[in-house]
Amino acid sequence: MQHRQNGASQEVADAKAGISVRSGRRIETSAQNPRVNTERQWRTREDPLEAVWDTELLPLLQAKPDLTGTTLLDYLQEQYPEHYDQTILRTLQRRVKQWRALHGPEREVIFRQQAVLAQQGFSDFTHPDNPITIQSKAFPHLLYQFRLAYSGWRSVTVVQGGESYAALATGLQRALQQAGGSPVEHRTDSLSAARNNRQNVWTEAYSELCQHYHMTPTRNNLGQSHENGVVECANGSLKKRQAQQLLLRGHNDFESIEQYQEFIDCAADKLNRRNRTRVLEEQAALQPLPEFTAAEYQTLHLKVTRSSTIEVRRVVYTVPSRLIGESVQIRLHHDKLVLFVGQQPALTLPRVYPKPGENRARSVNYRHVICSLASKPQAFRYSQLRDDLLPDDSYRQHWQLADEHLEPREACKWIVTTLRLAFEYDDEQSLGEDLLIEARAGRFASITEIQSRYLRGNPDLEFSASSQHTLVSYDDLLSSIRSQEASI
Repeated sequence: MQHRQNGASQEVADAKAGISVRSGRRIETSAQNPRVNTERQWRTREDPLEAVWDTELLPLLQAKPDLTGTTLLDYLQEQYPEHYDQTILRTLQRRVKQWRALHGPEREVIFRQQAVLAQQGFSDFTHPDNPITIQSKAFPHLLYQFRLAYSGWRSVTVVQGGESYAALATGLQRALQQAGGSPVEHRTDSLSAARNNRQNVWTEAYSELCQHYHMTPTRNNLGQSHENGVVECANGSLKKRQAQQLLLRGHNDFESIEQYQEFIDCAADKLNRRNRTRVLEEQAALQPLPEFTAAEYQTLHLKVTRSSTIEVRRVVYTVPSRLIGESVQIRLHHDKLVLFVGQQPALTLPRVYPKPGENRARSVNYRHVICSLASKPQAFRYSQLRDDLLPDDSYRQHWQLADEHLEPREACKWIVTTLRLAFEYDDEQSLGEDLLIEARAGRFASITEIQSRYLRGNPDLEFSASSQHTLVSYDDLLSSIRSQEASI
């Protein structure tokens, strides 16, 4: 157009601009006659809802604004089976959406909050997306996450069981120790471990925990998860990071829970490095920690039964028989039970939880009762704990074989003696594997043969024969002693 204004011909101007003559003429014509942009006020096709929108659908929407386009189409198809089909669904949905925007009810407004330095810390539990195994065995667990609102610093702890107070206290105290201080407020969702939702009061244990760290307990309103969004959104980024690190690692199996915790800590540290400057700023402003940590367990008092068992949270545990009749104090952690007799620790047991869909569980260790069972082996056959007394699948196969090959009384003696030897010589795994190999070879070892493996001693040791001195040598020795005494 500049070339044309300077007097160039159509062909010259088009050539200098690098376009065709036809395109140049079109551009020049459109510039001389600009199109007026006016909004179209007419329809290009007939309105399929014209007969029912104002008279039927609009009154329904005004009475029930939550009705969807799909529901309204179902209504029309019931009222007018031959007139409305699925082809008008998108039209109806757009019409409903537009009506809500122009005439619908007011919506809830989210007020973005400004994070204050060292003011708030948030806690939440989440289920990991990737299944984890410990030594090839499934490891059901939760991830507890604590996050500071201002810097976004986070701490993640692997916890077992549900969202219990023990799990909350363990994860929270670990996070505060890692952060080097505590915020002014601690916020959770409606955790039953922290809040008695029926009475709408904080639990005594949680109140004492917050008071110990000089934190004010707060919680979000019921059903308003966005009020806990600082940590809710962080759960997603954590699980994405974990999934990527597991892909990079090549497998989801770990040697121990401690190794898995180190893996989680590494993933959290990488996320924390993104806000290193703000993290250091907030850590410096946190409240100082008290000298000692608070109790991260619940205390129970139980009496050991005549069966050498205790029942804790619908789980039956065996304990050493010497504790029968004793009243014991149990400190219930999320991953273990510590038994005290008086003020003295007596035993630590791994905590067991019922499997999904089951109400009860057992944690039976044959070592606790084998000495008593050895004195009455016939009690094994109909014991309520019989299958649980057998330590693994190999011993369960041994019991089946013994019950098939031996008389009932001898079968009980055989399995109980085998367990007694495995306990006394601390050879449970080796003995079980050896007997299983022999059984697969078609050979069933007797009690005498099993006992001989341990009672015959070690054949590799060589013993030298001792020679007996003659009596004359002792007489000579005594005579020499008397002569020495006489000379003195």
